[in-house]
Amino acid sequence: MLTISGKNFHNRLILGTGKYKNFATMQACYEAAGVDMITLAVRRFDLNTTGEDNILNWIPKNIALLPNTAGCYTREEALRVARLAREALDTPWIKLEVIADPKSLYPDNEETLKASEELVKEGFIVLPYVNADPIMAKKLADVGCSAVMPLASAIGSGLGVQNPYVLLLIKEVCDAAKVPMIVDAGVGTASDAALAMELGADAVLLNTAVAEAHDPIKMAQAMDHAVKAGRLAFEAGRMPKRLYASASSPLTGVVGKN
Repeated sequence: MLTISGKNFHNRLILGTGKYKNFATMQACYEAAGVDMITLAVRRFDLNTTGEDNILNWIPKNIALLPNTAGCYTREEALRVARLAREALDTPWIKLEVIADPKSLYPDNEETLKASEELVKEGFIVLPYVNADPIMAKKLADVGCSAVMPLASAIGSGLGVQNPYVLLLIKEVCDAAKVPMIVDAGVGTASDAALAMELGADAVLLNTAVAEAHDPIKMAQAMDHAVKAGRLAFEAGRMPKRLYASASSPLTGVVGKN
């Protein structure tokens, strides 16, 4: 069970809401993956829409909503959107994004840290999306963030985990601070999600890999299985890597051997 800020989640996979061909497909993917938390870009939905045009009506009531500040390029903008989300959606939870560059969509770590500090003081449960940096991860944990969300690679790139060794360092920081490490962005297929979990991620957040798959529903199922398998492998502890072969069966007692 995944615990964030005292709230328990049965599934360690978190999906998004963008890029699906329609809301019905999006909803079917949630059901196929069995997720119990999804993230929603506050700036990308219209609070005034009703009925089937309102995305909120397609999100099952048993799924927790994690609003995010996607599309914000300044700290002030992100703070304003976070406050709007709390009022509109009646939740203190926020996935904080402050983007630095419109081409790479890499986050501005420094501005994210400053915004996180302000939002924590205002009572938000802050989950910041940042570049993979163990020093920044410690600073975010120190100011009271409820999780740290380092990218695996650029948003929507599908390049998978580009620097596994940095994620291992961030995992150490998060474990010491007793906050989850949620790998966010860059996952392209199930093996990417499994690797992130095998490295110790407490959860994986992804969207494009499912929404842009040829069969999104099957990919949602695949991601669910991958996250579970990766977590089991991490908990089991993998065998050591060796330069030379090591026989699977012992040589003692073999017929013909003294």
